[in-house]
Amino acid sequence: MKPKALILTGYGINCDYETQHAFNIVGADAKRVHINDIIDKIESLEDYHIIAFPGGFSFGDDIASGKVLANKIKFNIFSDLQKFIDDGKVIIGICNGFQSMVKLGILPAFERNYKKQTVTLAFNDSGKFEDRWVYMKANPKSRCIFTKSIDTIYLPVRHGEGKFVANNVFLQKLNKNNQVALRYVDDKGNLASYPWNPNGSLENIAGICDETGRIFGLMPHPEAYLYMTNHPRWTREKIPEEGIGVKVFRNAVEFINKNF
Repeated sequence: MKPKALILTGYGINCDYETQHAFNIVGADAKRVHINDIIDKIESLEDYHIIAFPGGFSFGDDIASGKVLANKIKFNIFSDLQKFIDDGKVIIGICNGFQSMVKLGILPAFERNYKKQTVTLAFNDSGKFEDRWVYMKANPKSRCIFTKSIDTIYLPVRHGEGKFVANNVFLQKLNKNNQVALRYVDDKGNLASYPWNPNGSLENIAGICDETGRIFGLMPHPEAYLYMTNHPRWTREKIPEEGIGVKVFRNAVEFINKNF
C-alpha cells in the first residue's frame, strides 16, 4: 500500500499541485485537501501518513506570513495534528508552510512542546521580495529524515519574509540538538552573506527540524526542482535528469514504507 500524503490547500496556498506531484512521483498517494475539509471532518488526518504545508501566500500574508493559517489550525484541529505527530508520522513545511509551522509552534518544538512559538521568520534584510536560486549544506548530524544522504542542495527561494530569527538561548538549543538541518552557503559550500544568504537568516539557517527529525520546515522550494529542465542552467551545463529536490520527498516516503 502506498503511503498517503495530505497536501494542504486553500486561501492563497499556491504550490500545492507541484508538491502533490513531487510526492506522487516518489511512490506516494498524494491528495490535495482544503483546510476547511479537515476542520469540517470531511477529511481526517488519521487517514494519512504525511502532511505537507506547501508554499504560497496563505491569507495574503495578512498580519504576518503564515500567521492566519497557523491560528486557523491551532484553534480548530490542533488536537488532531498533535495525535498525528504522536503517532510517529511526518510533516514538511515549505516557504509559507514553514512560516505557518513556526508560528503554530510545531517547529522547532523544544522538549516536544508543539504548541509554543519560540522562533520566527521575519522580513528579508534586503527589504524586498527575493526570487533566486540558493545553495544549502545539510547538517550530517541532524536527525532530519528529509535531508538524509544529502550533502549540498540547490533550490529556488521566493519570499519576502524568510529571515530566520531566534534569541541566543534558542539558537544554542537548535545547535546543541542538531535541529538545524540546512544552512545557506555559497557555490563552494562555505557560509556566506547576501546574496548567498538571501534573507539575512541568523547563522545562515535555511531549514530546521523538531527533535525527532520527522517534522521539517525550510524556506527554499524542493518541489520546484524535480526535473533537469527546472534548473536555471540546464541548457549550459550537464545536469542530472532528476532534480535534487526529489530526494527530499523520496526520503519521507521511504521512512513511511520502513516504519508503517
